[in-house]
Amino acid sequence: MLLKDVADTSAAVAGVSGRLAKIDLLAGCLRRAAPAEVEVVAGYLAGELRQRRTGLGYASLRDIPPPAESPSLEVLEVDAAFAAVAELSGKGSTGARRERFRELLARSTAAEQRLLAGLVSGELRQGALDGVLTEAVARAADVPSAEVRRAVTVAGALVPVAAAVLASGADGLARFRLTVGSPLRPMLASPAPDIAEALERTGEAAVEWKVDGVRVQIHRDGTDVAVFTRTLDDITGQVPELVEAALALPVRSAVLDGETIALDPSGRPLPFQRTGSRVSSRVDVATARAKTPLSLFVFDVLHVDGADLIGAPGTERWAALSAVVPASARVPRLVTGSVDEAQAFFSDAIAQGHEGVIVKGLDVPYEAGRRGSGWLKVKPRHTLDLAILAAEWGHGRRQGWLSNLHLGALDPAGTYGPAGGWVMLGKTFKGLTDAMLTWQTAELRSLAVGGTEEWVVRVRPELLVEIAFDGVQTSPRYPAGVALRFARVLRHRPDKPAAEADTIESVLKIRGPG
Repeated sequence: MLLKDVADTSAAVAGVSGRLAKIDLLAGCLRRAAPAEVEVVAGYLAGELRQRRTGLGYASLRDIPPPAESPSLEVLEVDAAFAAVAELSGKGSTGARRERFRELLARSTAAEQRLLAGLVSGELRQGALDGVLTEAVARAADVPSAEVRRAVTVAGALVPVAAAVLASGADGLARFRLTVGSPLRPMLASPAPDIAEALERTGEAAVEWKVDGVRVQIHRDGTDVAVFTRTLDDITGQVPELVEAALALPVRSAVLDGETIALDPSGRPLPFQRTGSRVSSRVDVATARAKTPLSLFVFDVLHVDGADLIGAPGTERWAALSAVVPASARVPRLVTGSVDEAQAFFSDAIAQGHEGVIVKGLDVPYEAGRRGSGWLKVKPRHTLDLAILAAEWGHGRRQGWLSNLHLGALDPAGTYGPAGGWVMLGKTFKGLTDAMLTWQTAELRSLAVGGTEEWVVRVRPELLVEIAFDGVQTSPRYPAGVALRFARVLRHRPDKPAAEADTIESVLKIRGPG
């Protein structure tokens, strides 16, 4: 199969709004793929490279060569090229990777270049989410979509399931069973604006603390324990206290879902970076543990002593969890239909330093890898009016637009630079619609200082933007040592003068002590 077929399908999917139309387009492309090509094609349609780490990034998308006039690249040829790039290492490897990728781009048509840029940057925005692509795989293979979803749930990823079912039909799904020791993609929560709306959508529900730690999935089989992150990375050797906690349970086998977090002596969460640094540390784990011990908050169980519980309702899973996990290791939880009770529980979670709550429908099964409506996360939303200090040219769908914004807070006292200057707090491209991108590109080009064709366009800090974010985290990359967490654009504020931007002092107050 030519890469052009995949690129054209991706563009067509992005151009239609109907779910069924997207499914038809994706299923057609998958049917045209040969058995050896299915895994690569399904991955590209999902916006993923088979090679998880290629060493390529935004910098490799600078100075894209003119597109080829006619298509010649085959899917497997492109996959082999990315595999070769991923294997490069050592001195000079960065330049070599970029040159290999540039050679690939030079042989690509314009549509193929857009696809490749989206795959490398992770910004292939075509509206083909997992649910849509899962339905397309089922249609292409002519098997019930429920069977494909079940297989994806236990496989932890769609692409290998697609390869199996399109090669062998329903028989290809038989090998996908929950296996203790093989991680599943975690179930995810969708956002809700407040407690009242969350309960309106779920009815009586379980309300649980949303702990701002590292998601962990713990597998125990006899005396063997494995711990995985939400990205399915094995961190067993880095978290011995979680291994010990699993071995202390009165079970022979289990699969648990939860969060691990570093707490201070009073039980309040330490900054997220402390937890992240501790979990990722591979050197002298014993010393790291002594300095920053981890606590465990389990909130779900998928398997206990031979019984798979993925399809069981939430109440049944919680009962099984409570029977084997002590209260000290379970996430605090309230079952209620009262908005007032749930709001008080939410307020208490925030007061104790946690992110918010998850509101869970009582009968919802565990939908691995999906962000459904059965789990709803409610967090306090912070907003700031910040200045745009610079913007980066976009890639893929956003090529030709100024997209990634550099955000700055006002520093009237000159604590981190000249008095009345600006302190950078990070970047974001999230939340921007096509209309906003078009408007902001024209506006920022009029504010540019220096040329506008460079990768980063510096601008006069005159345009404010309202930013929503989840919190303030430690970051040595920026002058004040902090950055916004999960920042996204709400709206531009051309009505507001730059002098009325929020100050760095306001940002630090949101962060609080520590």
